[in-house]
Formats: sequence, structure tokens, C-alpha cells
Amino acid sequence: MKKTYDIAVLGATGLVGKTMISILEERGFPVGKLYPLASERSVEETVMFCNKSIQVIDAAEFDFSKVQIAFFSAGAAVSMEYAPLAAVKGCIVIDNTSQFRNDFDVPLVIPEVNPEAIGQYGNRNIIANPNCSTIQMLVALKPIYDAVGIERINVATYQSVSGAGNGGLEELAKQTANILNAQGVDVEVFPEQISFNVIPHIDTFEENGYTREEMKMFWETQKILDDAEILVNATAVRVPVFFCHSEALHIETKIKITADEAHALLKKAPGVKVMDKKGKNGVRTYPTPINGDLEQDLVHVGRIREDISHPLGLDLWIVADNVRKGAALNAIQIAEILIAEYL
Repeated sequence: MKKTYDIAVLGATGLVGKTMISILEERGFPVGKLYPLASERSVEETVMFCNKSIQVIDAAEFDFSKVQIAFFSAGAAVSMEYAPLAAVKGCIVIDNTSQFRNDFDVPLVIPEVNPEAIGQYGNRNIIANPNCSTIQMLVALKPIYDAVGIERINVATYQSVSGAGNGGLEELAKQTANILNAQGVDVEVFPEQISFNVIPHIDTFEENGYTREEMKMFWETQKILDDAEILVNATAVRVPVFFCHSEALHIETKIKITADEAHALLKKAPGVKVMDKKGKNGVRTYPTPINGDLEQDLVHVGRIREDISHPLGLDLWIVADNVRKGAALNAIQIAEILIAEYL
């Protein structure tokens, strides 16, 4: 008989939490019993799992010794409070917040990049999910990094409003409707109007002038690749797109790699789909957030070209679903490796 695992999802009524539950079902994860957890104000809600309606439970009253694995996606403050409590009870927490990412004894994992780090879960019974922008960037860059090394990454992100959860989706929709109907807009979730605008400000500003979102990409890349010398220069921008983050990457490698060589490496890379085919009149295919060929669980790479301004430079354009691969799916992939190789 196939072994099953009792699972908790903290933040079950949020955008990522709901997606986690749907992916657990889609991928046939061996769930024995599912416990959807949220704050007290959400206990009247239900979630659907395997055609069953399950009542949401108040996280403050839940006994984590009932489950073997818990997925956390309810904010850093909630993870700070509940993850250590769950871990002490023997539950392995896969945390989707920023709370533990920089802790030296908590593995920070992208399954296509550093799956071996999952073996460190026993340090604290916590595994951290990286930032969504870091995940898609490193899935695309890992095969190049392994082949020729990378000295420096310059990246500009174009991040969808779903990165701010349901509130971000609602704010873009409401502002757009109001503007098209010649009405005023309310600004609550984002620092500026997001509809028909781009905002170079995600998370708080650090003393060095970078935002915390930008610094996350620097810190997390070094930790995930176990490379204290790789440099990351990021500019994170919020754009009026509902789902999928895009990134313009300009990298400097240690050894020269041609665009054709990079194309060949990426075509074989796990979790990557290359969309960079030359068509008629020199027009090439490339991914966009609403491209009909976009597969939700993959990182899509296009515009692969050699940088004309640097002898070791390479440019890429990447697009991925930030809610799935950038959050929920990555966490569940971690759990799949965990149960297959360590439990």
C-alpha cells in the first residue's frame, strides 16, 4: 500500500495556499489527510480537495503533531510564530515566506538547482522556498552556470500584481475599470497607481538605495549556488500584468559561451522551455505573460543573444508563472523529493 502523509497548508485561503492545494491534487501527492489552516477570521470558509469540501481550521488552535509536512504561505510574521512550534512537534515546514531564507542552518531550495540541500532539513525541520524572481532566474541560469560559470548577473524584473496576492489582483482590476469609466482610483496595495503604470518599488528600501526585493535576489543567489563571489545587480519593477513575472537578464560568464551553445544547454535543462525559434522575415518567437504556448509549471526562455557590449556577455528574456513555479509548485516539488529520498 502506498505510504501517505498528513499535510497542513497554512494560508489555505490565500492565492498561493489555494494553488498549493490544487497542485497537490493535480500531481497526485500522497496526501492522507489535508488540514487547511488560516487565521480565525477565515474559519467559516472551506477549500476543495479531491472533490471534497474541507473546513478551514484556525491555525492558533491546530496541533502540528497531527501532520508530517506543513506548507506555510501566510506571511513572514506568521511563519516566525508558527514554524518553530510546528518543527518542535516533528512536522517538517516548507516555508514560502522570507522569514528563514537567510538563516545559515535552513536550506533554501530550488529542486532544479540545488536539490541536495533538502538533506539539511533536519537542522531545524524547516526548508525555505526562495523568492519567486530568484527561482525563475536560477532555473534558467543553472545550466549556464554549471557549464561556463557566471561572474555577474544584471537583472530587471517585470513583476505581476499577483505577487502581492489577491489584494494586488483586485487593485489592478478596480483601478483599470475606474479609469476606463473616467472615475478616480484608490491606491492601497501598491505605493503608486498600478493600472497603466510601472512602479520601480517592491518591498521596502534598504540604506544602500536598493529595495529589499532586489537584495533578496542577491542574497538568495549566493546561498543557493553556494557561491559568495557571484554578483547580482537587480532592479525590481511592478507592472500592470495579472500573472507571470518576466525578467531581462544580462550575465557575464567566466568562459565565453555563444548564443547557440546556451540555446542547446537550455533545451536540455529541467524545468525550462526555450521559446526562441527564428521565423519568417527574421522574426523570432519569445515568451510573454499571456502567450498561448506558456506552460504554467515551466520557466520560459527567449531572446537568447550574445551581448554586443561585453565579450563574455549573454542576454536572455525569461517568463514564468510566479504563483505556481515561483511559489506553490516549487514548495511541492521540494516535498516530493523529501518524501522520495529522505522520509
